[in-house]
Amino acid sequence: MMFAEVIGDPIAHSKSPMIHKFWIDAAGIDADYKRSHVRPDALAGYLASARADPNWRGCNVTLPHKIAIMELVNDPGNIRGTIGAMNTILRQDDGSLIGTNTDAAGFYAPIAELDLAGAPVVVIGAGGAARAVLFALSRLGVGPVTILNRNVLKAAALLSSFGLTGQALALHAKLPPAALLVNASSLGMAGQPPLDLDLSALPDDAVVYDVVYAPLETVLLAAARSRDLETVDGLDMLIGQAALAFELFFGVAPPRDENSDAELRALLTA
Repeated sequence: MMFAEVIGDPIAHSKSPMIHKFWIDAAGIDADYKRSHVRPDALAGYLASARADPNWRGCNVTLPHKIAIMELVNDPGNIRGTIGAMNTILRQDDGSLIGTNTDAAGFYAPIAELDLAGAPVVVIGAGGAARAVLFALSRLGVGPVTILNRNVLKAAALLSSFGLTGQALALHAKLPPAALLVNASSLGMAGQPPLDLDLSALPDDAVVYDVVYAPLETVLLAAARSRDLETVDGLDMLIGQAALAFELFFGVAPPRDENSDAELRALLTA
């Protein structure tokens, strides 16, 4: 039976198996989707073992492997030179591995109808998820962009690499006004410190987007809702990027419509 999986460290929190199995059942295909706990020092060995199995179609990649894995697979789409992080690995018929990124499109989908051209944006974090977010924002023509991160020099380098104007500030610096605030870090995730920000600088029509989905109601989103700000939670991005990966893994688009998406979301939040 063909299968794909999600890898990370930690991985027990991942909802990807629930999503893909929901679609596998709906599509009626003979396949499976698993999770695999892979520590950083075991990443190369995991890929070597997985690629030897012709039933293994590939894997989704989560923290902390999205950058390190780029050195272990082929890159026909120049993901290294554009986004700079991979979240989807695919096995080719000859056993070779190629990497791509579905996070950027998954992030963009829930905000596609917003007019963000020239709008100020704040992004928290400078890791693999932040790279996908910044890539998408650079294509939208936003600006200026403020990145808040522990390593300010790393954040400043990211701004430059994506051709974005703006500034890099320390993680707990005062927020500037922004039309969109995105938490692209692991802060607020179960087992991580909360992201507790003063949102008073955000205008009343600002959107707050948290890519964290475990828990779904993060401290950041709760603070945004207390101000009646529009919010986007991590399930929107997770489902969006998963849909693209599903088709790459199994060769068919996931069965999606308004009712099935609502059913899936209810399953994930039960």
